[in-house]
Amino acid sequence: MALTPPSERIWWKEPIAKIELTWIAIAFCWGLIMFFMMIYWHGAGEQNLSNEAYRIKPEVFAEKAQAMIDEYTVREEEGFPVVHPPPGSDVYLIARLWMWWPILELEKDQSYRLHLSSMDWQHGFSLQPVNINIQVHPGYDLVMTIKPDVAGEYGVVCNEFCGIGHHQMVSKLYVVE
Repeated sequence: MALTPPSERIWWKEPIAKIELTWIAIAFCWGLIMFFMMIYWHGAGEQNLSNEAYRIKPEVFAEKAQAMIDEYTVREEEGFPVVHPPPGSDVYLIARLWMWWPILELEKDQSYRLHLSSMDWQHGFSLQPVNINIQVHPGYDLVMTIKPDVAGEYGVVCNEFCGIGHHQMVSKLYVVE
């Protein structure tokens, strides 16, 4: 029940006050500005990578990752293989409770097609400090082209709660000259 009900029961046929129309126009224009800013920042602001997603069985993705590991492993760190694939190649990173497998070593200013998939639950791929954030789902191969432009050690963090060991799901990614 309204405090001051309209004089007519058919309220939607009543004229709209000018101040109300002004605020509707302002809200509509602001919505359009924000919509076009999202499109602009996607390209110019380099906020998110454009990616592709394909259905894949977890065991098939694991086989592809293992083939890459077998061919391009250069050393081991704390029981994890460190893989240095050639520039322009497909590189695979597996998310599983509670680790990233393997550790990647990429070359500066070279492009790679990074494939991400989960073997069990939904995980979040966060590459720090560049702030790349991607949701990693089981049964999907998420593919993005990356071209690291700064050498150094990057942190790979799961930013989607995945269970009791979530806080330990961290890894490294190396970019070398």
